[in-house]
Formats: sequence, C-alpha cells, structure tokens
Amino acid sequence: MSSDGLDSRVATSPASAQRVLVLQGGGALGSYQAGAYQALCHHDFEPEWIAGISIGAINAAIIAGNPREKRVLRLKEFWELVTSASPMPWAPLVQGDKIRSAFNETSAALVATFGVPGFFVPRIPPSTLWPPGSPQSQSYYDTAPLRATLERLVDFDLINSCKTRLSVGAVGVTTGNFRYFDNVEFRKLGKTIGPEHIMASGALPPGFPSIEIEGEHYWDGGLASNTPLDYVLDMETARDLLIFQIDLFSARGELPKTLMDAAEREKDIRYSSRTRMNTDKAKRLHDARLALHALIAKLPDNLKGDPLVATLNDAAKENTVTVVHLIYRSKVHEASSKDYDFSRLAMNEHWMAGERDVYASMAHPDWLNRPQSGETMVTYDLSLDGSQHIKQ
Repeated sequence: MSSDGLDSRVATSPASAQRVLVLQGGGALGSYQAGAYQALCHHDFEPEWIAGISIGAINAAIIAGNPREKRVLRLKEFWELVTSASPMPWAPLVQGDKIRSAFNETSAALVATFGVPGFFVPRIPPSTLWPPGSPQSQSYYDTAPLRATLERLVDFDLINSCKTRLSVGAVGVTTGNFRYFDNVEFRKLGKTIGPEHIMASGALPPGFPSIEIEGEHYWDGGLASNTPLDYVLDMETARDLLIFQIDLFSARGELPKTLMDAAEREKDIRYSSRTRMNTDKAKRLHDARLALHALIAKLPDNLKGDPLVATLNDAAKENTVTVVHLIYRSKVHEASSKDYDFSRLAMNEHWMAGERDVYASMAHPDWLNRPQSGETMVTYDLSLDGSQHIKQ
C-alpha cells in the first residue's frame, strides 16, 4: 500500500448503472476487501450502495461513513489497528509453507488468548464464572473496543444522510429470522443506523456477545447467509445494477488430505456465498419476467386494458444485472484459523491480493458493459488460478 492508499495506474469508467459493492463475512480475511476497494477507486467505481455481512459490514460502514477522500485511509487505519499486536518481528524469518503455517497458527493462538486491539478482548473473569443468563456468560470475548473504534472511524451522521446506501445483515437470536439494517429503509421509518447495527452483523457466537436492538438480540448475519447479494437483487428491480461482489471463502476447492485441510474446507463451504446457485436462481426469475413481458405484448388490444394485465406489467418490469465476482483464494499455508489470523503479514498479503484481483478483472472492460439484448443477468469470475476468465 502506498502512503496515501492510492497509486498512479490509469483509471477506467464503468457502465452507467447503479454501482453496488457486496461484501461477505470472513474475519481477518476482510483486508482483501479493503485492498479491492482501494483498487476500485482507481477505476472510478464509486459505489452508490454498499451491503455487508460481519467483517464486510465493518468495512462497509467505514466506506459509507467517510467522504471519498478519506475512505482508504480509514480502512488502512482500521486494519493496521487490529493487526498492531501481531508478531511482526518474526516476519522476515518466515520462509516455506510449513514454517509459514506454524507462524499463522501461532498468530491465531495469540489472538485467541489476548484478543485483537480495537476489536475484542477476553472476558476477565472468564464467561464460565459469570452467572447464567448474564450478558458476560454468553461469550468468550467483550466487543466494547469495537464500538469505540467504530465511533472514532465512522461518521454515522454521514451514513444516516443516505448519500451512500448501507445495508448490513444480522440474525435474531430468539426468532432465527434474518434482518437487514438499511439506512434508506430506516430513514423512511424515522430510524437511524448506529454502531450497534454494525456490531450485530459481526456478533459471531460463542466468541462474541449478541447485540440488543429494539428489544431483540442479534448475532452475526453469516449464520443464515454470508452474502447480501440476494437482498440487493430483491430490493432493486427497476434500475440496472453493476455489482462487485467480494467474497472471502470459496465454494470450490480440492479434496482435503489432512484433518486440518478438512477443517478449512468445511469452513469454506459453510461460509461461502455459493454465488453460482444464487445467481442462477435470480437469472431464472429475470428470464421469467422477460418472457412475461413478451407474452403481454402479444395480447389482443381488448385484453391489454384489463387491471390484471396492468398488475402483470408491473411485475414484468425488468432491469439488467452484471455481477463481477471476486473470491479470495486461500494459499497453501493457510488453515481453518485463517479468519482469525490477525497478523500484519497476513493482512498485507490479503490486501494486495484484493488489489491484484480487481486489476485483473478490470483488464476486461466488456465486463462493465450492460448485458447484451436478451440477457438480463450475467456473472463474471476470475478462474481458480487467475490466469483465465469465466462468464457464467
């Protein structure tokens, strides 16, 4: 990263559409999203709408809660803060996959023992010594430091001005229902977004405590869905959408060879967004609307004025959707602890990977064009090795 978070590479302009940034959950891997956003800034991709889950909600709040010129700097400040206690003096000695894996596991163990600056700290005394039913008895860590960090790095007045739409998802602990906290929808109801909504989206049990909002307790949205893509597609059916979806776990992977491989693969599957499944479902709906619109056009004039046809016409209104899908691809030295390895070394690697993948994607300017006639939704993705590109 450069000192100001920017570089001098040539910018390009995306197609004219509502620009949306969709950020998956993934803990320490979230610096990949920060690096990707930095690179998107150099391609004139200024999101009008940011939707996030868990660490994606934190990154989203930092972006939406700062003016454009401060966003990358605030992201850097956050990620440098949460990795400030990592064993950086060891980094020059880290050579080879086996040694690097040991380094990663040590870093993750330190996080589990001492917490993360500006994010969470272990409960003292431990949660097991608190009375059952007390807030302290339900989680290993206290996330009060995260509230202070959000209050310092995020301008919630700016978020609630709705200059950039912000949507973050969480799950009700007692209802099991998924809920989005959306500044645009909140404004209609006279409500505002605060630090508690961002914290609720990232309150992953049993590590973190639930967050109470309006009488309900909420946990991490990733328990129900680790991507906000469906919410974006459901909420906007009129304007064309150009969506950059940045995921931190890959649904595809190799057959595990060891117990550690199996643990990592299980976590990847559990938290991956399975974007192909979601976009295939959305595309079928888009295609059905397109067919309905064509069928209505063939109706005789005496039926076109029927009120039921007017209702169907509204349902048949169709936008086009382009999804540019970026997925962090795990390195061979990473294991199931990769999402809580808050070492400075890993953070910088993830950040640079996010930048690299955006520049690789932007090498294909046709991805940013409106889908061709007859296509209502397309998804573009980097191949597993990054050397080729796939249109889904």
